[in-house]
This record gives sequence, structure tokens and C-alpha cells, in this order.
Amino acid sequence: MKIFLNKSLSIALAGSFLAACLTATAGNPERSGQAGSGQLLINPYARSAGWASAGTARSKGLESQFMNVAGLAFTRKTELMFMRTSLFGGSGVSINTFGLSQRVGETGAIGLGITSIDGGKIDRTTEDQPEGGLGTYTPKFTNIALSYAKGFSDNIYGGITVRVISEGIDNVKAQGVSIDAGIQYHTGKHDQLHLGVALKNVGPKMQYKGDGLSVQSTISNAYGNTYQLTVANKSGQFDLPALLNIGVAYDFYLTKDTSGLLKTHRITVAGNFTSNSFTKDNFLLGLEYSWKDILMLRGGMYMEKGTFTGDANRSTAMNGPTGGVTVEIPIGAKKSTFGIDYAYRVTNSFKGIHTFGARINF
Repeated sequence: MKIFLNKSLSIALAGSFLAACLTATAGNPERSGQAGSGQLLINPYARSAGWASAGTARSKGLESQFMNVAGLAFTRKTELMFMRTSLFGGSGVSINTFGLSQRVGETGAIGLGITSIDGGKIDRTTEDQPEGGLGTYTPKFTNIALSYAKGFSDNIYGGITVRVISEGIDNVKAQGVSIDAGIQYHTGKHDQLHLGVALKNVGPKMQYKGDGLSVQSTISNAYGNTYQLTVANKSGQFDLPALLNIGVAYDFYLTKDTSGLLKTHRITVAGNFTSNSFTKDNFLLGLEYSWKDILMLRGGMYMEKGTFTGDANRSTAMNGPTGGVTVEIPIGAKKSTFGIDYAYRVTNSFKGIHTFGARINF
């Protein structure tokens, strides 16, 4: 029964990936701009960003909170991480991410991730003073994610994330909640083939509220009397940018020993199809080279319809190649590690995205 279940899931995941790629119709570009909370689409983690976020099928550890939460189940014991992203060089926008994951029982793991986006300083203006001179304000975006993942067998892993979303400025805010869910399947003689499916950013509509939506106006009545009236406006509701990731990856080991496998040199190729609800679909390709899991080099390509036909046909800033590097040093006899990660993403009409950070695995 277990063998039948594993084979059936493998066929189903592979079929879903191929069907999605063959039937892709460039997403829903006519709905672009109709969803809010776009920060949920920005990958704040260096390792997965370095190969264009193509690791839905192979993400492991705390970074899986963004790609595919099922990979959180691979947490060895305890993982701590901090990442900082300089978004669109020169814009003054930055992302700070802190996370903690902990092994629970034999096959489970829980994770906590906090992502905070500083929108930079923006001049405060009014209708009477459109040129500013009234100081500045800073948009803030905060996401707090709590995840649980579990291994259901030697091949099948699944997980779920509940995320609290908060965004706004000092006098206007919106709050909401979303749910992510994912599954990974690893098979082959040495678990070299990886398949994954992840549903992200599913939740109720959000709405901005606050005193900043109110406007004071001077009203005159029929008798010539004037008085001040505060008009409270109501903002419209907006959807979250829900999407579906379907990915596949394969590991190639370049050296062998008497057992037929030696993991000194590994090359992993990965592909991911993203079906977006509010913009064009994405095709992500990634390549990673690893030497003893100490030095890892990555490259990737982020594509959508129109990527190679000029800026006018691109609907997002993040299009094109990516790259990254990781150095992870073993510490002590308990197989603890300390890692440094870096990634760079090319952007359209901006100076790119730099992400760097550190992690400790106990």
C-alpha cells in the first residue's frame, strides 16, 4: 500500500506540473494591479532567491516558509536565521527577515518567521501644499508567519503556514491573514528526484482603515454661514495575490565510491511554474552546484511572457537572471553549521536586488 501511494503521488505531481506548463495562458494580466499586499510576492531569503525561487520541490529548512512550507520538515534540530534585502538599489526600501525553526518529535517541525519592510522616507504632501515641506512618512509592512510541517513517510512531506499581515502608514492601516499549504515528494535510488506543489497567499480580502481617510472641508449653507465638516471616506477591499507553485528538481552527483554515490560534488537543476491570480504566469529555472554542502553556487532565470520582447511588454520589475553563493562551515562534533548567504536579482529599470544574511543550524 505504501509503495502504491508513493508511486501514485509521484505520477500525480508530475502530471500536474506538465499539465500546468502545457495549458498556461499567461495568467491573468487583465487583473494586474487589482490585488494588494504585493510584498507577499517578494522572496526575502538569499538561498532560494539566488536560483530565481525555482526550488519549490527542493527547498529545505526555514526558507521553505516562502517557497514550499513542506520543506520545513527537514529542520535537523534548531535553525536561526537573519536576512537583509536592499530592494531596488537606491530606492531606500529594505527588508529585514528573522526566523526560527525547531524540530518537534521524530518527523515534525515548527517555524516562526517575521518579515518587516521599510518603505523609505516619502515627502508628506497635501492639496494645499503639493510640493511638500510638511515632513516625511514611512510605509511599513510586517508579516508574521507560523508554520508546521511533518514527514508522513520517507518520501512524502507536507506543511501549512498561517500568516498575519499588517501594512500602512501612521494614520491608515490594513490587517489580514493568509494561509499557505504545500507538499513535497522525494524519490529515486538516492532521493534524487524532487516534486513539489505549494498554494500560497489564500485568505479573505483586506481593507484600509484609519483617520488618514478623513478629509476636512469648509461647507457653506443657504444663509451664507460656513463651518468645518469632516468627511470620512471608506476604502475599497482588495484581494491577496494568491498563486500556485508547481516545481521539479533533480540532483546529479559527479563522483562515486564503492556504494555508487559520493556527495562531494552535486549539481541540481530545478524548474518551477507559477500560476498567478492577478498577473502573468512565471517560469523559473535554477541551477545549483554544491561542494560537500560547504560551498554552494547558484544561478537562475525569472521569466514571464514578454521577458525577451522589450520593457513595454514586462509587467513586473523582477525579470531576468539571478545569482547567489553560500558558504556553510561545520562547527563542532554535533554537526552544527554556520552559513553566510548572498543573492543578486536583476530588475527591470532599477539597480537590482541584493540579499545577504546568516544562519545557524544547531
